[in-house]
Amino acid sequence: MKLPSLLSFTLLLYVIGIAVFAQDAAPLKGDWSGVLDAGAAKLKLILHFTADGDGKWRGTMDSPDQGANGLKMDTVTFEGQTLKFTMQALGASYEGTLKDNEITGKFSQSGMTFPLNFKRPTAAETAPPKRPQTPQQPYPYNEEEVTFENQAANLKLAGTLTTPRTKAPFPAVVLITGSGPQDRNESLLGHQPFLVLSDHLTRAGIAVLRFDDRGVGKSTGKFATATSQDFASDVLAAVTYLKTRKEINAKKIGLVGHSEGGLIAPMCAVQSKDVAFIVLMAGPGVPGEEILYEQAALIARAEGGTESAIAENRKMQEQLFAVVKTEKDATVIEKKLQEIVAATVAAAPAAQRKTLETTLTAQVKSVNSPWFRYFLTFDPRPTLRQVKVPVLALNGELDLQVPPKQNLPEIAKSLKAGGNKKFQTVELPKLNHLFQSTKTGAFSEYSKIEETISPTALTLIADWIAKQTGVKKKK
Repeated sequence: MKLPSLLSFTLLLYVIGIAVFAQDAAPLKGDWSGVLDAGAAKLKLILHFTADGDGKWRGTMDSPDQGANGLKMDTVTFEGQTLKFTMQALGASYEGTLKDNEITGKFSQSGMTFPLNFKRPTAAETAPPKRPQTPQQPYPYNEEEVTFENQAANLKLAGTLTTPRTKAPFPAVVLITGSGPQDRNESLLGHQPFLVLSDHLTRAGIAVLRFDDRGVGKSTGKFATATSQDFASDVLAAVTYLKTRKEINAKKIGLVGHSEGGLIAPMCAVQSKDVAFIVLMAGPGVPGEEILYEQAALIARAEGGTESAIAENRKMQEQLFAVVKTEKDATVIEKKLQEIVAATVAAAPAAQRKTLETTLTAQVKSVNSPWFRYFLTFDPRPTLRQVKVPVLALNGELDLQVPPKQNLPEIAKSLKAGGNKKFQTVELPKLNHLFQSTKTGAFSEYSKIEETISPTALTLIADWIAKQTGVKKKK
């Protein structure tokens, strides 16, 4: 009865790294490959071990599906044939037994435990996933590392500004990431959607600023306590920064938001007259609670879940959400959520109780966060009714995280109710939440698809922005 990911490209399970203190070098030295099966996603993990002259071990871990390589390892013990390691920063640990050239064990994080075994990898397993759309240098445009301040929040944000090599000033967009701690490229499962999108738009004559979320990468601040409204203030700081750049046309600065970013973009457009247009890629059109109910059912069905299991999950969601909506004190919320977990576990078959308890306990932590409490009850429709600038809202037909049939009509209805006549909504056939061409839209397909963003979606966005800003399409 695991709650679904919350509009997020970011997985609950982050990649980990380990360092080994070894007694016997030979069995561990070299590379190990395993697959972490987290239910909705399967992550390939590669361990690399080397021995120091002092008898200690050092190592790194790659998570090819997430585009993360060379992650530094931390404290590990290896006694007899038992390998143990922990990652305090991630709340993660592993314990396994080495036998017959295989490490068999379990990986734990945030109260959840999963089987995780490692074997010696083949050359194909250590190869990075194919991502043919990822741009390669040298680029036919200018790229610059930049920093700017959100003075109200007292933090510094770091990002990348790309500008065309044509005559300035240029129209510009700020890219807004989805939920969860995201880097400037919105990296996920080996894909870098915002790098691909930025490259396409800049080649089309549009300057692009993409930046690390607060507390992520080179940006300062604390992500864990922030809400969508806080992230909106970061985006507005980015707009203010672009206005200081002489090569940017200050009257033609827009926003492109994906997933939660599509919730944030209208907030910014209402709060600032400096926002000239917005693009909502899988943006919410109804309150978070409604999306989560629909999202959970669609994802479960795509992954083979039964209708009875879906109904049970819905019942659990309703109980948890009711507490979050009615209580204000985080301590009281946690206590009541734990009571619900205890009652649910007690009513479950004995064989399922341990797994169910660890799963639900982990979910309680995510549900009782400032971001979730804000997202759950925030209704985007009143804000959308106040948006007067041009809007492009697009969804993939097979988006299971922000379902198009639920959200696109409400976005259109809200914009129309507010008197906005400069909007367009588009449902793109056979695309998922990442705007990849897909068969089912299931989350488990994300990493397997080589395409990062459908060319159809890229062209639609670029052409629409060009139309709003007067950029001439290249022949």
